Amino acid sequence: MDIFLEVTRVLDEVLSLGGRSSTYTRETPLLGAVPQLDSMAVVTLITTFEERFDIAIADDEIDSESFASVGSLADLVAAKLR
Repeated sequence: MDIFLEVTRVLDEVLSLGGRSSTYTRETPLLGAVPQLDSMAVVTLITTFEERFDIAIADDEIDSESFASVGSLADLVAAKLR
């Protein structure tokens, strides 16, 4: 499974990006750069990741660094899958 690709698909779905996430790279910034990514969207993303990947993300694992870029978010999901 390509974690990065799956994470971009979830981003596109949850944030209603209309396919824009297909152009995202690991370095694409998220927080402060994607207007749709507000606090409610963060909660929805986490819930979606937990359901889709059958993982649990603890509150103390969620910080601005995790949502700094697409790559850091994909790394968080990948770490939980290990």
